[in-house]
Amino acid sequence: MPFALTKSLAAFSGWLEQTPLSQAIQATSWVVPAVQSVHILAIAVVASSALMIALRLMRLVALDQTMNDVLARFLPFLWWALLALLATGTIMIIGEPARSLFNPAFQLKMLLLASALTITCLLQFLQRRMPAVGGLTSEHRGTAVVIAVVSMLLWTGIIFAGRWIAYYS
Repeated sequence: MPFALTKSLAAFSGWLEQTPLSQAIQATSWVVPAVQSVHILAIAVVASSALMIALRLMRLVALDQTMNDVLARFLPFLWWALLALLATGTIMIIGEPARSLFNPAFQLKMLLLASALTITCLLQFLQRRMPAVGGLTSEHRGTAVVIAVVSMLLWTGIIFAGRWIAYYS
């Protein structure tokens, strides 16, 4: 990380750590465990929703449903759980900014998350423009499988990187 960015991040982290909200989170013993519990539950919702979408893209489950039906069923869970992750993640960062912001595992997690969100948006875009991508014909099977595999690799990487935050310092 460039020196100027590191210095700016250190200044921001120091300021954030001294805010009343950060101090309250640090001083209240139950906040972090409660927030982490909600964070983990939301991760489970995101991962299971992404898995169901990926399995349908690979034509392994829900073959009696259209891809649009599968997306309509699981994407709302995925997006709402991502909002919960944003909220709980923000609380955890505010409570311990230096632990998160400088952690390479956290930075990797954020990079993987941006990639996973991009691939999820790409899937939605493709499904609107080319509904055959998730269809049962073989016309776009390769594209669907690539999207599914990359998506699951990204979400799995996010989960592992998130766990590594606690152990990497």
